[in-house]
Amino acid sequence: MRRIRAAAIGAVTLSLALAASACGGGSSTDGGGSNDSPKTLTYWASNQGASITVDKKVLKPELDKFEKQSGIRVKLEVIPWSELLNRILTATTSGQGPDVLNIGNTWSASLQASGALLPWDTKNFGGIGGKDRFVASALGSTGARGEDPAAVPLYSMAYALYYNKKMFADAGISKPPATWDELVADGKKLAKDGKWGLGAEGANLSENIHQVFVLAKQHGADFFTADGRPDFTSEGAVTAIKQYVDLMAKDKIIAPGNAEYAQNQSLSDFAKGKTAMVLWQTASATLTSLGMKDDEWGVAPAPVRSGTPGSGTSVNSMVAGINLAVFKNTDNHDGALKFVKFMTSDAEQKILNKAYGSIPPVKAAQSDPAFNTKATAALRNTLAKSAAALPQVADESQFETGVGTAVKELLADAAGGRPVTTESVKAKLEKAQQQMPAK
Repeated sequence: MRRIRAAAIGAVTLSLALAASACGGGSSTDGGGSNDSPKTLTYWASNQGASITVDKKVLKPELDKFEKQSGIRVKLEVIPWSELLNRILTATTSGQGPDVLNIGNTWSASLQASGALLPWDTKNFGGIGGKDRFVASALGSTGARGEDPAAVPLYSMAYALYYNKKMFADAGISKPPATWDELVADGKKLAKDGKWGLGAEGANLSENIHQVFVLAKQHGADFFTADGRPDFTSEGAVTAIKQYVDLMAKDKIIAPGNAEYAQNQSLSDFAKGKTAMVLWQTASATLTSLGMKDDEWGVAPAPVRSGTPGSGTSVNSMVAGINLAVFKNTDNHDGALKFVKFMTSDAEQKILNKAYGSIPPVKAAQSDPAFNTKATAALRNTLAKSAAALPQVADESQFETGVGTAVKELLADAAGGRPVTTESVKAKLEKAQQQMPAK
């Protein structure tokens, strides 16, 4: 969903937001919609780089370019992931939001249900060159099936295993692990002398969801039934979450302090040589910004239970990425559509995704050699063959809150030396399921 992993859920509950007569955009004078004239747009961008300052350096030249081409000035605000969802939910209920915004692609169906976002019907897609320009897997995370998408893909990402080559060599490990058993065995060899085998962001609810969603798929489970009802306590879901928490609780390859990480700290530890491996979305550009040289790290597919990554129980990533959405009640509808067209043009897709180390969801842009490097080839392959979209259901954001919090609390138990059992995992998941909206 995002590059800098921050918990994207806060005090404003989605159930309240969706119950309201939601309409974004509008006439805010304190950080909301632009509305000064058709020559101005407000854009909320998610934090994709190593810092908000980095994002501004990446985006400002492109926004200046758009202004020169269109005559429309873009007021940019880069919003941390820890604040983004709450800011969006507040905008949907208040009617005071931006004209155009980034959303994590896993939120698409939830925000679509609010009615606040402009639907991308055939006419609107036609204005940006048509739906066929986009990769199918990216379009699969733009809203509920059978409905017009609520957003357009902007950056595509996937999880991979990043590993420190020197630490592996020093431990006598000749290749990256392909299975979870191998990862645990390697992690135990690496977890010594104050260093750790694997990093995690235990206080980051979205990160927790991404990891346990993939593990649940590998155990043949999902967190929702075919008709969209929550199913958090199935045997496969419980097994998946216990397996993830046990990386700290039982296997002891994740540092207890990682239970409190929520904002890129585990990747920073990796770049500093404190941790040998990290499961991350599209990390190369951030590693460079953190001072790690390209030849110091390797990248491999994220582990599976056995065999080779693929579909079904061999899924090894969620379909990660950022979508671009327009608030339905923007006062600058035409300008907003022009901006989306610009940001999803072949040329801008190459520029922006190169800057962030992500993959263009626009097919034509993927032909650039920059997206077939060591850093990106594994991600492209994962997105094409072994990634699955998180459930595109209206309650997805509550799912991230409830189950993400359950995992956070279980990791805190592990860090504190408290037992993590099948029963305690199931109890946390039962509590999370009880908090879901009634059907």
